[in-house]
Amino acid sequence: MGSLFSNIDPLYVISGVLVGGLVGFTGVGGGSLMTPILILVFGVHPSTAVGTDLLYACITKTGGSVVHGYNKTIDWRVVGLLALGSVPMTLLSVVALYYLGVDSKAVQGIITKTLGFALFFTAFSLFLRKPLMKWYDANIGELNPKLVTRLSVATGALLGILVTLSSVGAGAIGVMALVMLYPKMPSQRIVGSDIAHAVPLTLLAGIGHSVLGTINIHILVSLLCGSLPAIVIASVASARTSDTVVRVALGVVLLAVVARFWFL
Repeated sequence: MGSLFSNIDPLYVISGVLVGGLVGFTGVGGGSLMTPILILVFGVHPSTAVGTDLLYACITKTGGSVVHGYNKTIDWRVVGLLALGSVPMTLLSVVALYYLGVDSKAVQGIITKTLGFALFFTAFSLFLRKPLMKWYDANIGELNPKLVTRLSVATGALLGILVTLSSVGAGAIGVMALVMLYPKMPSQRIVGSDIAHAVPLTLLAGIGHSVLGTINIHILVSLLCGSLPAIVIASVASARTSDTVVRVALGVVLLAVVARFWFL
């Protein structure tokens, strides 16, 4: 245990503080920022960045799930429907990575392009959430309950693939999908349900990546040393910060990262 903490890198700790602060303020930005930072700033291998970030996300969101569970802001039926789609697709994605060869050029290309795709849709959802919701309410409205059930499972399946390949999507994309599928659900329950679903999803995908040997424990510990206290502090201070300003700024950063990944 001593050797684990003796190799803590202050630069990773600082990165953990920055990303943890953003997650605390907005609930978004974990995978969508941490994975690009690891790849573009620190030069970490893409598959290692994704695998390490998955366990990082699992640990940080477990704390959020405990709080939401205590406050009864989790709809466990919705979590179950999402997991019904995400668990098998996560397992299939891990098996596909294993058979294709996680270190092969083809797989690295798939990971970076999927990451760019997921980041683009995350930025899209951050910028256009309000106008999209207005259009959705005016033109589509409330869906048939049976269709909502099927679409919830399909959403989980899509998130299972995206998160396993890129570690991105469980936050912003998941929340936006739930808002559209369950327009009458209070926002606290939507966020709580999305975070609760992200825990088994990122844990399962993270375990899969650990079997593939794409986890860097020392980077993981360094990131957590910075992010865990930052998330707590930022969550307390979030009421005093303009959520819109933070989301727009995050969206601009993500679009710049997308351009970098798509032209790698």
